[in-house]
Amino acid sequence: MSLAPVVVASLVLAQALPPWMTGESRPEDLRISLVTFSPGDTLTEWWGHSSLVVEDPRLNQGRLYNYGMFSFDEGFVHRFVQGRLEFWVSEDSIPGTFRLYQYLDRDVRVQELNLTPAQAQQVATALGTNVLPEHRLYLYHHYNDNCSTRPRDIIDRALDGQLVGFEASQPSKLSLRQHTRRYSMVNAPMSLVLDFLQNDELDGPITRKQVSFLPDELERDVQGLVVKRADGSEVPLVKRQWNAYTSRRARPPEVPPDFTPAILGVSAALVGLALALGHLGRDGQRAPRIAFGVLNVVLGLSWGTLGLFLFAMGLFTDHSVTHRNENLFFAGPLTFLLAPLGAMLAFGAARARRLLRLTWSLVAASSVLGVLVKALPPFNQDNWNVIALALPVNLGFGLVFWLDHRHQQRGRPGA
Repeated sequence: MSLAPVVVASLVLAQALPPWMTGESRPEDLRISLVTFSPGDTLTEWWGHSSLVVEDPRLNQGRLYNYGMFSFDEGFVHRFVQGRLEFWVSEDSIPGTFRLYQYLDRDVRVQELNLTPAQAQQVATALGTNVLPEHRLYLYHHYNDNCSTRPRDIIDRALDGQLVGFEASQPSKLSLRQHTRRYSMVNAPMSLVLDFLQNDELDGPITRKQVSFLPDELERDVQGLVVKRADGSEVPLVKRQWNAYTSRRARPPEVPPDFTPAILGVSAALVGLALALGHLGRDGQRAPRIAFGVLNVVLGLSWGTLGLFLFAMGLFTDHSVTHRNENLFFAGPLTFLLAPLGAMLAFGAARARRLLRLTWSLVAASSVLGVLVKALPPFNQDNWNVIALALPVNLGFGLVFWLDHRHQQRGRPGA
């Protein structure tokens, strides 16, 4: 399916103000709906999406307001790394957007809101104002300011704080990290990377207000809210709801899966491989030495690069969720040295074994310290998935080089 019709429709809409911004629409004719799109295939789509729709059936006018727009231009990576990524709101064709999400096989779930004419006008005016060039940009934050929280706050202001007040009074059974795992579990390795990069801001008790960064959860809160009107009457916030399209995809699980057994299995396999290669290559056999060197290079480039990246983000960026991250105990900048030292081992450099033994010893000692400090209250990060992978590997590889050192000592004349 071509995106051209959707783009053309959006450009046409952008040329003229909608009737609710010009006074043509009567407040009693306006219809406001929250639309929830289920998760998609890519990382940016895993979390789902929310939009608000304004319709005037009398004038046969309608627009969809989308707060999830961003550009993959040449400055995207730099702004993302710095935590300064700008998103913007666009106004799009309703049927064109629905067709696009149907093509992507993502749910299109609509909740028409039970608002008074004055409240509907307030929401429509806020959306029509936000989409103007001078107002449309905002600084994106995955958990605090995104395509779900923006529509939530617009609805909340029209309800005089009743939506957020309701959410803030309802505790969440899961932490932000656990909710993140629910949605990222579609790609287990990337889920572990996200776990690694984010600190204890994601842990601890939260309310439904924090959870509504997820469109599915905002939809749930809107469905459960009964609002009080100025005359004292109470009505459900959702007037009616329907599915414009139902995906064949499974919904995200209610609780995150436990990957710990699989992670321990991976770490045990790596340690077992290291022990085997270390034993086979300790007397100078070329093939095991090269293979063991390559294994160290792979760990240095993967685990070490992540450690360097996390260290730099904690020092030089606005990504507060990466600051003061306990995972640096297990994979910090030092871990990256395994890559060049592993290459030296593969090429038979005389100093490689000694330098790798020293590096792995320091990494292992840091890992043990990272576990011990968890007895102290400030060190409450839920990073047991990372520990399950890194601690056995760091201790195991350190052991391999100390066993190799002892073997070399015994083999020397006079030992």
